[in-house]
Amino acid sequence: MKKDQIPKGRRAVLRIAAALGATATVGVFASERAATPVRPGGPASGSAGALGAGGPASGRAKPSSYRLQPMTAYAPPTLRRALPPVRQRPFLKMSGVGRSLVLTFDDGPDPRYTPEILATLRRYGCRAMFFVCGEMAAGNRDLLREMAADGHVVGNHSWSHPLIPKLRPSRIRDELGSTSDIVERTLGTAPLWYRAPFGAWNRHSFEIGAELGMEPLAWTVDTLDWKEPGTDSIVRRVLDGAAPGVVVLSHDAGGNRSQSVAALKRYLPELLDAGYSITVPRR
Repeated sequence: MKKDQIPKGRRAVLRIAAALGATATVGVFASERAATPVRPGGPASGSAGALGAGGPASGRAKPSSYRLQPMTAYAPPTLRRALPPVRQRPFLKMSGVGRSLVLTFDDGPDPRYTPEILATLRRYGCRAMFFVCGEMAAGNRDLLREMAADGHVVGNHSWSHPLIPKLRPSRIRDELGSTSDIVERTLGTAPLWYRAPFGAWNRHSFEIGAELGMEPLAWTVDTLDWKEPGTDSIVRRVLDGAAPGVVVLSHDAGGNRSQSVAALKRYLPELLDAGYSITVPRR
């Protein structure tokens, strides 16, 4: 036997000792990992990130500063919707929608009339557009959520329904911006469409609306329900004016809208029986 060779019996003893030592070492690291809480969503236990987060330990090299910086360079980019162009006039109807038309309701939401309008639309499986006033939306946010849950489009109709051309640009921005803010806080997304009160637009309203990411939408058929002309008159105006791409203006607030509610229950099934589909614009 050579001098640098270990007898077989002694080598067996050393192997057993080495194995026992390795087992003890594994137990130490396992206990350390088990005792170290891991933050939800943080690095996995035992990873380099988890060790760095605990600070330097005795005999361990201090992590370099870059390890403690958020890795923002690797975060996915935030994509923003492109702003629409500044229009010189609002859309009056929808093109390329076939035998479809759009129903719109202004000035709400109003707890006296909006719920019944929503129920009628739900009964026939139809979606519509609601151009809301911020001062009405602020106290009826549950109705905004109901509109969104049913797939309706929530648009911006200013905060207090003023005559826009008489306002300074800063006031126009407040009227439209405040309403967009309450809709976004309630629904998670800001309006993509707006309508000027009384249909009175000006250059500043087009510019500010575009800055806020909104397109201007007017109407083709005015039911004149705001005059309370009677249910029959409202129904007749809608049915006589029905045509592909038409945008119908009605109201769910701003006065006694019981005639508007009753009229919808009559003309909506007639429109569907005549082969029209009720749609909302896409963006």
